[in-house]
Amino acid sequence: MFRSTSFFVLSVLSLFALFSTVNAATTGCGKASGLTSGVKTMTVNGKQRRWTLRVPNNYDSTRPYRFIFGLHWLNGDMTSVSGGSAPYYGLASLAQESAIFVAPDGLNRGWGNTNGEDITFLDAIRKEVEGNLCVNEKLRFTLGFSFGGAMSFSLACSHAKDFRAIAVLSGATLSGCAGGNDAVAFYGQHGVKDSILNIAQGRAIRDRFVKLNGCQAKNAPEPAKNSRQRITTVYEGCKYPTQWTAFDGDHVALPNDSGNDSGAQSFTPKDVWKFLSQFA
Repeated sequence: MFRSTSFFVLSVLSLFALFSTVNAATTGCGKASGLTSGVKTMTVNGKQRRWTLRVPNNYDSTRPYRFIFGLHWLNGDMTSVSGGSAPYYGLASLAQESAIFVAPDGLNRGWGNTNGEDITFLDAIRKEVEGNLCVNEKLRFTLGFSFGGAMSFSLACSHAKDFRAIAVLSGATLSGCAGGNDAVAFYGQHGVKDSILNIAQGRAIRDRFVKLNGCQAKNAPEPAKNSRQRITTVYEGCKYPTQWTAFDGDHVALPNDSGNDSGAQSFTPKDVWKFLSQFA
């Protein structure tokens, strides 16, 4: 009797886990898709827009993958994010082919998001990818530096239910915040010597998510200027994980402990990937 009951319970739990996984899969799962890595174009609101796609090597259409937007900074573009020594802010190598990456082009090399047109563009990309590739709907993420961080924040404001977590690297409220009242997991970092977007602007985004995520109030200390240090604060009691790092540096995407932009040698890729990969 005990064995029968245990077997029944385990069977139910296994079926539940299977259902949860299947239920999180997009319509592109199981489809023989012609959507491959490379530069794509689409017309949104009468404007031709570009984006680049990175599909994992040995892609398996029956496996739901993470989906990650990598958004560029002012005067950058999609190749600024998808190329270089640390593609997708250094996450591409750390993901070990477990994620589908997308780097879109902002209008005028930025993310002004006039009348929500960039939100509409990113929505269209996501639907295109999910209709043709296998994505885990519970593991969507967006990150960006500067203007790209602002656009990631804007996505979280209007589409928090569509993303598991966001990462804002030295960002500010530059792309609007329609809605902005839903909780979502948040990773933020900002330099105490930021001469482009003062750290106070980053703190404002952080404090919004500390409140929305219902975190316990907590002091978030910051390193002294020229200390070559960084201080990470992990908030407690949150509905969703909430983390903030203040570093001794200026307006750089991938700082090291000296505050210099150091690409793959930065602490940022590992810290961001650790934060995102906790959602398995």
